[in-house]
Amino acid sequence: MTQLVKCTATLPAGHSEDNFTKLLALLTLHIPHGWEEESLPTGEMRCTVYFTHESFSDALSQALAPTLPMLRIVTENIEEKNWTEAWKEFFTPVECGSHFLILAPWMQEEHAASALIPIIIEPKTAFGTGHHASTSLCLDAVSLFAATGKLQKGMRFLDIGTGSGILAIACAKLGLTGDGLDTDPSAILNAEENRNNNGVPAADLQICRGSIEEAVGPYNLVMANILADPLKDMAPQIASLARPQAVSRSLLILSGILGTQADDVEASFLEQGFAKAQRLSKGEWTALLFG
Repeated sequence: MTQLVKCTATLPAGHSEDNFTKLLALLTLHIPHGWEEESLPTGEMRCTVYFTHESFSDALSQALAPTLPMLRIVTENIEEKNWTEAWKEFFTPVECGSHFLILAPWMQEEHAASALIPIIIEPKTAFGTGHHASTSLCLDAVSLFAATGKLQKGMRFLDIGTGSGILAIACAKLGLTGDGLDTDPSAILNAEENRNNNGVPAADLQICRGSIEEAVGPYNLVMANILADPLKDMAPQIASLARPQAVSRSLLILSGILGTQADDVEASFLEQGFAKAQRLSKGEWTALLFG
């Protein structure tokens, strides 16, 4: 049994896009294990994070308040319960594109007859269960590239900020080989566990601690599900690993982008020699597909 601390940070109705972007950036910086987002009927935007100790929640509040003083931050202790069993109530299967079905380990038998490719994700602290739009958009994009023949067995991929490893595992199950990078040690452990649970050989998917500097290209496919500002900053480095002239086919999937930020992110990659992107959207989130 484990007691959790629930911390909610709520932006008021009429909040600016800039403030929402700042909130997401701060959460990304301070919360490696992800959070829940809700657009409330009142026009407010609420982000919810769970911690195992109140000191972590206090530290987050101290990090958010100076930059976003309009935030309403509420912390409460959650009733002690068996959180492994609670996950089973919360975690639902997710279909992504025409190829993938995201399942928790206890769902495998129930969905054994599905024609979709199963991706088994152990819900832990790393981001990426397929439930967040930014992740499902990436999987939709991978599925689309595969369906149109742009992705083929034997190609190489790079997953920047791999989190749970979900995107990298999807590519490996399509017959690609490549690398998943993350700076968070807990994400590395979770990604390795998920890789093993999916029967993906380590030789086909290397999980490495580090950022884009650790990657050795070129790659046929580069995926980055992070945030708009880091994507713009990293555009030259990403392009150097997936330049159209470097490999026979170069594909790029960028996600973690709010719809209002998509033009600026796309412009950064047009400057690097990529052609205009195709866009996929879910709610307020957008993914850019180059190639």
